[in-house]
Amino acid sequence: MENSVKAIWEGRIYSNGWRAGTGYVTDVVEPATGETLATLGTGFIEDIDHAAASAGAAQPAWGATSFDRRAEIIREAARLLKSRAADIHAWNIRECGSTPAKAEWELHAAYEQLQMAAAMPMQPEGALYASSIPGRLNLSRRVPIGVVGVIAPWNFPLLLAIRSVAPALAMGNTVILKPDPMSAVTGGLLLPEIFEEAGLPAGVFHVIPGGPAAGEAMVRHPGIDMISFTGSTAVGRAIGEACGRTLKKVALELGGNNAMIVLDDADLDAAASSGAWGSFLHQGQICMQTGRHLVHRSIASAYAAKLAERARNLKVGDPHRQAVHLGPLISERQRDRVDDIVRQSLASGATLLTGGRYERLFYEPTVLTGVTPHMPAFTQEVFGPVAPITVFDDEDEAVALANASDYGLAAAIHTGSLGRGLALASRIRAGMVHINDQTVNNEFHVPFGGMGASGNSSRFGGPANFDAFTQTQWVSARDEPILYPF
Repeated sequence: MENSVKAIWEGRIYSNGWRAGTGYVTDVVEPATGETLATLGTGFIEDIDHAAASAGAAQPAWGATSFDRRAEIIREAARLLKSRAADIHAWNIRECGSTPAKAEWELHAAYEQLQMAAAMPMQPEGALYASSIPGRLNLSRRVPIGVVGVIAPWNFPLLLAIRSVAPALAMGNTVILKPDPMSAVTGGLLLPEIFEEAGLPAGVFHVIPGGPAAGEAMVRHPGIDMISFTGSTAVGRAIGEACGRTLKKVALELGGNNAMIVLDDADLDAAASSGAWGSFLHQGQICMQTGRHLVHRSIASAYAAKLAERARNLKVGDPHRQAVHLGPLISERQRDRVDDIVRQSLASGATLLTGGRYERLFYEPTVLTGVTPHMPAFTQEVFGPVAPITVFDDEDEAVALANASDYGLAAAIHTGSLGRGLALASRIRAGMVHINDQTVNNEFHVPFGGMGASGNSSRFGGPANFDAFTQTQWVSARDEPILYPF
């Protein structure tokens, strides 16, 4: 991305080739410096109409493509993704404020998603069921949904796009991807050339960056058969309501306010390490961020001191030009929201151990103690580098505090007893619980998703992808027709 040659995607959308969209044109801005990196074209309602018609027309042929050819194309896309790692990393670092380590991990995770998706078409398509009617064959088989709309967020834009795009394509669907305008290059516009070169037919994959109007057009479009959305709970609720009115399939992976419980027998050094990683990785801009540190009163002071020491040792700065642990927050709006939560919590009686300051979009890792269940740092999803600590006196109170949020995405437990941790995990209302680890975990082959306000029970990954991106059809057959009484 360092050369001055204009990229093929600049100022354009991808829908049956590269073309100008009917939406607004805006700048791709580096959050660390405010420098303009490129020009972004966006789509509007007319572009969604065009893409839906094209994807709908292309789907029957793509769905009928042999399983081995679909697998071959997706495997080649995985290879090409890796071969372009340097360019993708550069965009992830500069456009999204990612550190090099985060960018590298994200690309590898996206590569794993593609490899897993490439294995999907060769799995059994259905099952045979017994029949009470002599001579009848009962077959239940998976068939494509049709056109899948993917609305991806800005924090892990490459991974969270590929997580839906790849299995949807593998199962014979066509896809329209709407990346967030703040991460549209990394999370969208670098992908069409990869899939084109891999051999994906025209019309099967579309990339249309855009704002809320484009997203709403996708959700309400009758030619789009499913929506896969990753983002805030507020927006997810609106999408779920709109899809419910039209009986459209929808997969929602939403926000979280994830608790890490530190019991009195925990290894404090390990717990503080997990706490720092879970709260400060990628500036805390992760749905699985450790948003609440619930610590037994007998060890709370020692834990807070260890966590604060780790926070003070983290370097914040421009990840493209410096060796840093944390880069910038994505926008001024996000920075101001994080700082407002910190200020309101301090005004309500919390104590600042370290951090709580910012310069431009660089927010210092922040540790708060004395946080109570009524403070914003406890009740809200922070989505920033803030570690609020709340004390408890027994396991019942720890469980009550962990479950005191409407969210239910992830949780973690630190304890010296595996049995104690497993027993406690069964009482926590969260889709993912990690014992002696932190809340930010992802393995491509394990179903991923939350409970409560963190989603609609949808899951991504491994066998869950078959249910997410197909529908079932019952076919019964007899050699001779039945003669009924009338």
